[in-house]
Amino acid sequence: MSAGIPTEPPGQPVRLSIRNVVKAFPGVRAVDDVSLEVRRGEVHALIGENGAGKSTLMHLVAGVYQPDSGVIELDGASTAGLNEQGAADAGIAMVFQERSLVGALSVADNIYAGRQPTNRFGVIRRGPMYEGARRILSDLEVDIDPRTAVSQLSPGQQQMVEIAKGLSHELKLLILDEPTSSLTLTESRHLFRVIRHLAAQGVAIIYVSHRMSEIFEISDRVTVLKDGRVTGDCDTASSTHESLIAMMVGRELSFTPDPRRAPADARTALEVRGLSADRVISASFSLRYGEIVCLAGLLGAGRTEVCEAIFGVRPITGGTVRVDGQELTPRSPADSMAAGISMLPEDRKEGGLFIDFSVVDNVVAANLEAYTHAGLLSRPEMRKVAENYVETLRIATPNIRREVRNLSGGNQQKVLLAKWLARDPRILIVDEPTRGVDVGSKADIYRILRELAAKGMALLVVSSDMLEVLALAHRIVVMCEGRVAGEIDAATATEIAILELAAPAERKESAA
Repeated sequence: MSAGIPTEPPGQPVRLSIRNVVKAFPGVRAVDDVSLEVRRGEVHALIGENGAGKSTLMHLVAGVYQPDSGVIELDGASTAGLNEQGAADAGIAMVFQERSLVGALSVADNIYAGRQPTNRFGVIRRGPMYEGARRILSDLEVDIDPRTAVSQLSPGQQQMVEIAKGLSHELKLLILDEPTSSLTLTESRHLFRVIRHLAAQGVAIIYVSHRMSEIFEISDRVTVLKDGRVTGDCDTASSTHESLIAMMVGRELSFTPDPRRAPADARTALEVRGLSADRVISASFSLRYGEIVCLAGLLGAGRTEVCEAIFGVRPITGGTVRVDGQELTPRSPADSMAAGISMLPEDRKEGGLFIDFSVVDNVVAANLEAYTHAGLLSRPEMRKVAENYVETLRIATPNIRREVRNLSGGNQQKVLLAKWLARDPRILIVDEPTRGVDVGSKADIYRILRELAAKGMALLVVSSDMLEVLALAHRIVVMCEGRVAGEIDAATATEIAILELAAPAERKESAA
């Protein structure tokens, strides 16, 4: 592993102590009398629904916010008054859920932001900086040129750079806030190996995630937050999936696959044959009305690119797309929308929502012509449709005038879903439907997608969460290196079967 990792053997003393910490914002007590301890060499999971106070608490530890009251100590020393740089100098690194990278700068510049090595004239020494960045990325088993501009990377690659940025510090405490939300299963495995190595070296790690399978795989202890307060603190080994969910949401949730299936004589909604586009070599599959087909595969397999080509975002260079048997050659999203297709993008904030606009403005944004009469927008009609989706999709908002940026991740995702459902599509493409949302919102989104399929809509879903694929899909189309590698019926599918198809040929040969 790279420099910056302590050489001291793992120990059991308390590294981080949080006692009776309170943080309030106008109208909300985000952190309410929270106490917890994290020991050296411990992977400590922090879980809870969106809005439970997890990110706020971690921002307090990392020096982004200052507590209103209470004590935070690192190795027995108070962190009071430390800003982000001061916390970093003390040995605290945080990988934020919302990426803090600058797209126009290189990977190396982002990793060493504000700390670039310089000569005596203040000129950045790029050789050592690139080498240091390359070493950290190699530790993460990520093949990215440190000189590449971050804007040229995929969301998953950007997340790995964010993690590398955290690992570039002299570490005592590493906070990972939803670190795998943009990563594939293979990349997550790489990250877990890094986490275990860091813990073995004595680094204390706080792992914030909505993915319960990861909590049980990687953590030693779990602290549960609900409405800003601690509702549970226990050894992971003595916990169950059900007990943790009960502490988080206070109700039973189901993630078992939906037994309902499309009728045997259901019509084909979408047929893709030999499709090629940028990063897509050849893709062929079909989708019927009343069916959920999931596109699975590793990062870079071409799943998102196939969807973007169908939706007219990415030019098609070969093959055919047919909707209801009629050939579609979309030159823009407007062409696909006119054919009855809607698409929720992978990144809801960058490509899906107008984050500074209200719920009602976002819900109607993709269908303004429906509310326009004689050149004027009908506000009553807009309010009616927004209120209907708030009720139907259970969007938690005080009113439809609320700015979307003030909603939780799960509710933002529901607003994005409402935006595209408002067009009354026959075919719905959803790229990463539950990325960065809590377990309660995830259950709601699963329910919504299943109900849409049961009512006859055709759904094409891209997901990097293997358990989500198995829970949602009726059929699974697996992609590898720009091609469809195979198709599996969800009733007989397993994670291993999916990964065997998803792995590149050279990796399969080396494994053999």
